[in-house]
Order: sequence, then structure tokens, then C-alpha cells
Amino acid sequence: MSVHTTRGRGARRGAAAVVTALLTTLALVTGCAPDAGEPAADAEGTIGLLLPEAKTARYETTDRPTFVAVVERRCPTCEVLYANAAQDAANQQQQAESMLARGADVLVLDAVDTIAAASVVAEARRLGVPVIAYDRFVADADYYVSFDNELIGYLMGEALVAAVLARAEENPPPGGRRPGVLLVHGSPTDPNSAALAAGAHRALDGEDIDVLAEYDTPDWSPDKATEWVEGQLTQYPGRVDGVLAASDGIAGGAIAAMKAAGLDPVPPTTGQDGELAAVQRVISGDQYMTVYKATTQQARTAAELAVRLLRGQDPEATAVIDGVPSLLLAPRAVGPDDVRRVIVEGGVHTAEEICTRYYVDACLRTGVLERAS
Repeated sequence: MSVHTTRGRGARRGAAAVVTALLTTLALVTGCAPDAGEPAADAEGTIGLLLPEAKTARYETTDRPTFVAVVERRCPTCEVLYANAAQDAANQQQQAESMLARGADVLVLDAVDTIAAASVVAEARRLGVPVIAYDRFVADADYYVSFDNELIGYLMGEALVAAVLARAEENPPPGGRRPGVLLVHGSPTDPNSAALAAGAHRALDGEDIDVLAEYDTPDWSPDKATEWVEGQLTQYPGRVDGVLAASDGIAGGAIAAMKAAGLDPVPPTTGQDGELAAVQRVISGDQYMTVYKATTQQARTAAELAVRLLRGQDPEATAVIDGVPSLLLAPRAVGPDDVRRVIVEGGVHTAEEICTRYYVDACLRTGVLERAS
């Protein structure tokens, strides 16, 4: 188990300071100090941040540093205790218990297993510590900060339907069959997966497309997605015309399986998260689209909320989900022609990061880079 401590620097702010908006744009600073033991006596308070895993790049590259930066800005003498569970629910519970034992005043929890996380919420409640469910819904949490996951699923399904039907019109499937798709969902222990699947099915219902098979991907594992798609390509030879992949990592696994099977071009494949590798696949044509979630905005919102709860404030929510006050952010569908506007100009990834040597031609073709005059 690893729990790290980050402490803000600068002059102490009064506990009555007013935060006027949850989405204030902040200058980001990165880096975390190593474990510093018990919180300092002069700290205004302690906030625990618990993330579920590191296979998804965003957690360590975006969520964690942004969250820490906002807390440092809003509450310079607050302590941030941080832990990553490496996809182990029991490990995450131990990390949460350690933070509570060390005096955490607020927990921000992105649960590995949202059912198992109920015991964390119950213990925190017993101690009077509010819990913010981050990214993944946890019953009985005090607040929930995430995106509209059913809308994300719908955006992916809508894009897949348009792509598959357009290709079927240009090149009708042999024998008059309907085009077929695979649905590669997220982890069955993540309630977001169910919401994503519901949105995807809403987009697919009533369309002239056959869902050949569906799969709940354990731990959101790209490797397990690859193995499953390989099996489906054998079971449905020549019949897979599209893949709804519930994340960019899963999309990468599915695309690897299809390439290994010799499918060229790769059938339209969705994704979400706006990961750098996925953006490169989108502009090169290997991945049809991704859904960008402003994870920096999500982390800022959670950090602002955590500081306000630590100071005894009662922030207003924008929605209520299963009795939990919630703040839901809007996602964006991103195809090849959207990368420059949404990803580059939005400060997600730079053109230099995207347009490495292998992707220069694709960047020129999609407008990520401008041609020399």
C-alpha cells in the first residue's frame, strides 16, 4: 500500500474564504512530495484522493496533478494524501482506512469496485468525514462529480451507427445480411459501464444493425479486450463491421486484434477519454472517434468541492442521482476533423505530442498541422 502526502505552499488562507465558482480556471503546477508522515500541525485540513488504477493514462497524467494543483491554490496549507489502488479493491479499502486514521477531513474516492466502496463510505460517515464519489458513482456518498456517462455511450453508439450504415451503403454486406457489430463494454464492477452500455443501446435500438456479441471487460483491460475480440472474429468471420469500445484502452486492444486478423481497413471503432495514443489512431484512421472528457475540469471541480466541504460549506449541485447531489460535466465527440479544435486548441495534447514522425502526414491531412506555404 502506498499513500503519499502533498502539502500546499504559501501564505495560509482564512477558513472563511469564499470560492465563487467550481470551475475557476487555475494555473496548474505539478509534482508531489514524497510521503511526509502525519499531517502538519498548522494545516488547515487534510483531503484524501483515492484513484483506482494507472492503466488508464489520465489518472496519473491529468487527474492527480490537476487536483493537487487546485488544492494548493485554494488552500495552501491543506494536506493532500494520495493513493492509487492498482485496480485492487481490498488495497483501496486499506488506503482509505489509512487516510481516515491519519485525520483526513474529506475523501475523494474513485472506486475500484463501487459495491465494495460502500464500506469506505460507511466508515467515513461514522467519523463525520464527507465523501466525494469521483468519476464513478458510489451509493450514499455526499457528492458525485463525473460526466453524463449515458450521454457518452449514446455519442459513441450514434457515431458507430452512422459509420457502419454509411459503409454498408457503399459496400453492401454479402448475401444481403445486415451489418454486425461487437459491443466491448467496461468493467462489470464499474457502474459507469452500465450507463455507457445503456446509452450505446439507445443509439443502436431500431437501427438496421445486428449486435453479434457483447462483453464486460474485467478491469477495463486492453489485453482482455484483445483476447475476446480475437475470439469473436473467429466466431463471426467476415461479419464484424464495427466495434463499440467503451474506452480508448479497450479500443486499442480491439484494433490490435482486428489488425492481427488482417482486417484492412479496420472496421469503425469507438472510444472515450481522448488519450494521446487514441487521438493518433483517430487522425490515422485506425480508430473512428473518441469522446473527450475534460478531465482537468473534472479534477478542478472535485478539488474545489473538497476544499469547500473541508471549510464547512454546503455547495449546490446541478443534479441529484439516486439521492446523491451531483455535478455532471458535458463530454465531446471527437473525430479526425475535430482534433485541432477540441484537443490541440483545448490544451489537451499539443500538436508536437500528436504529430510524431509516424503521424505527420495524418496531421497534415486532418489539419492538426498546417502545410507550409
